[in-house]
Amino acid sequence: MDYSRMLRRAGQLAMLATLAATTSLAVAQSEIQGGATAAKVAGVSKSISVAQDTLSKADRDSANFLHSNMSYAQTRYYPATQINSGNVAKLRPAFTFQTEVLESMQTAPIVVDGVMYLTTSYNHVYAIDAVTGKQFWHYKHKMGPVTTYCCGPNNRGVAILGDRVYMGTLDAKLVALDAKTGKLVWESQIADPEQGYSETMAPVAVNGKILIGTNGGEYGIRGFVKAFDAASGKLLWTFYTIPEKGHEGVWAVNDATGRNMKRDIAAEKAQLASKGGDFYKTLGGGVWMAPAVDLETNTAYFVVGNPSPDLYGRERPGDNLYTDSMVAIDLNTGTYKWHYQYIAHDVWDLDAVSPVILTDAKDKDGKVRKVAVHGGKTGHVYVHDRQTGELLRFSEAMVPQENMWVLPTAEGARMLPGANGGVEWSPMAVNPSLHLAYAANLHQPMTYHVAESRYPGGKMWLGGAFKVVPGERQWGRLSAVNLDTGKIAWHYDTDEPLIGGVLATAGNLVFNGEGNGLFRAFDARNGKKLWEYQAGAGVNAPAVSYTVNGRQYVAVAAGGNTQIDFKRGNSVVVFTLP
Repeated sequence: MDYSRMLRRAGQLAMLATLAATTSLAVAQSEIQGGATAAKVAGVSKSISVAQDTLSKADRDSANFLHSNMSYAQTRYYPATQINSGNVAKLRPAFTFQTEVLESMQTAPIVVDGVMYLTTSYNHVYAIDAVTGKQFWHYKHKMGPVTTYCCGPNNRGVAILGDRVYMGTLDAKLVALDAKTGKLVWESQIADPEQGYSETMAPVAVNGKILIGTNGGEYGIRGFVKAFDAASGKLLWTFYTIPEKGHEGVWAVNDATGRNMKRDIAAEKAQLASKGGDFYKTLGGGVWMAPAVDLETNTAYFVVGNPSPDLYGRERPGDNLYTDSMVAIDLNTGTYKWHYQYIAHDVWDLDAVSPVILTDAKDKDGKVRKVAVHGGKTGHVYVHDRQTGELLRFSEAMVPQENMWVLPTAEGARMLPGANGGVEWSPMAVNPSLHLAYAANLHQPMTYHVAESRYPGGKMWLGGAFKVVPGERQWGRLSAVNLDTGKIAWHYDTDEPLIGGVLATAGNLVFNGEGNGLFRAFDARNGKKLWEYQAGAGVNAPAVSYTVNGRQYVAVAAGGNTQIDFKRGNSVVVFTLP
């Protein structure tokens, strides 16, 4: 998916070819070689059980943070106001919890009745007291013999249902843990890591099912979303993001914004005629982030990543459905409902990554509709009708665009945005009363280099490289987009490219962190910076908020980022008012 990628095979450490800016791909080995499945810790002192009805009402729950993105709608909008724009300047650390894993942290902790569940790279899970930081238990996943992954050994969090928490692993497993003790209840193999499959996303628990997608679009996998039975781990259904037939699509000439993508359709059709009928099996299409769920219509929504190989399009003629698309499927059966493709035959690695948000917005006639929203690497926020997939609007560009869509060359062709975005995997947030979406953006000028490349069999398969332009400044931009108009309401520029995500609260606040360690609060209405704190390592994870015993807290991981090489750490920092 991105220019800095990581691959681990047990017992080996080697450097791979330089791809970009800082840049290198590395073969890295976990500093913790499996270990016991759960540390011998006393466990949570009270029973933990989260009913489906509680999960369904999480958007109105001002005590807990029950999903990695707050609710099934994934608005990341916390409905409490104790910490607000008038007093956030007084925010101070309540405690800092340090893990034993010094590596990239992208976890979005969940909080249940005063117990916080957080994850680290290499698939550790901690249960701690959300007020004091006291550790209840610590689970260390025992990796299989082969682990192949892109972009760092990350994990973005757990899901909870009943008395169990669920995590996807780098060796492509789904594990269920006892929420009280951390004991392993069951594990299921999702896919074959030797073929390039891995898991970093936080799963979604809903109606007795655990939904999880897959990484691996850089390795020639066939992407999917799967549903497993929450009680037993049995596979219930699979939706493939690469259809066996019809993946060539409609031979789209323009992207979602109406700009010509400079495709040679005639050449692609000739290439298709000469290829075998099974190249769909290696066409990519990973699903990086948690699906959104509409319980009223029984629909799951997600976005799909890049095709394989990333830059060498001759190996994959056609539109390459459903890559670079938003997709809606039936929650019970996994059957297709609709899709909308942003970039057909993507040869720039501008895949759809940031998770779908379900909210309301006006159409061009002023009628309020239920919508599904996505923030793209292109730098646009896309607003769709939730029932049909119709694109109602796309926002103004949040970051500079240049030479779109120039084709990659052997020497390198410059185009903006670079392969990281725009909006990377970073979850956006929405303030529903203001109808504003908040997006963390990157600006990293790059050149795109193409090279002939055949399927290497479970190894990284890029078909070229994307390289940061030496000497050109890189920076970030937190943008507020009006969902009713597509206009940018305000923005705040940062020294470092932004990756990690956003939290909005009913206290008219927006929280966002930066790779230099600064964690900030902004006025949601106008973007004024109200508070900041130096966390000591890159704040490259989305913040969460919760309330215990009448006191509101804000928590964020400060562990840096492998992908852009921000300073590593091992902490979750928790804040409250005096």
